Amino acid sequence: MSTKDCGHHHSSHRRLLRLILIGAAGFILLVLFVVFLIWVILRPTKPRFTLQDATLLNFNLSSPIPNTLSLTMQVTLSAHNPNARIGVYYHALRLHASYRSQQISLPTALPDTYQGHHDFTVWSPFLYGNTVPVAPFVLASLQQDQSSGTVMVNVKVNGRVKWKVGTWVSGRYHININCPAYISFAGDRSNAEGVKFHLLQSCSVDV
Repeated sequence: MSTKDCGHHHSSHRRLLRLILIGAAGFILLVLFVVFLIWVILRPTKPRFTLQDATLLNFNLSSPIPNTLSLTMQVTLSAHNPNARIGVYYHALRLHASYRSQQISLPTALPDTYQGHHDFTVWSPFLYGNTVPVAPFVLASLQQDQSSGTVMVNVKVNGRVKWKVGTWVSGRYHININCPAYISFAGDRSNAEGVKFHLLQSCSVDV
């Protein structure tokens, strides 16, 4: 093979490689454009959760068992799907009460729910915790907050969501919701048991 033929052969390989790279880059740009176009059309937005109220039925730091807490509370939690073209499936939602990142109630299951465009869903579950073990420093902090008049209990929800666009349904995604509930023991509410607190507290949502 002559030197001229070798040069022509290498030049053809370079042209082929250049065409492959241009084609791959064009395909990637096309996919990105389609994803951007879908985003512009659908404008996906996370669901919005609100803790409407909480009724404290039992809050006992004087259990016979040391370093334990007994808690019974009913909460009203609402969810809003703000999307105009996307439905939301909620699956395996579990909520519990937490204080300073320590779980102080058993998990309560919420029913699987589908939420259409702009729909609202309201749940009113109970949260229970009977002689729940808590760290001594957490119990001391709870007692201090109760004496000062306000205890902040976080209502947390964990589960899965799926998105629905037309007949297409996505895979499952994790969803985590955190709702602060401020329980007041001030004034004549020495124990606050049986008192309903109207909160209308917005919750943080991570998907």
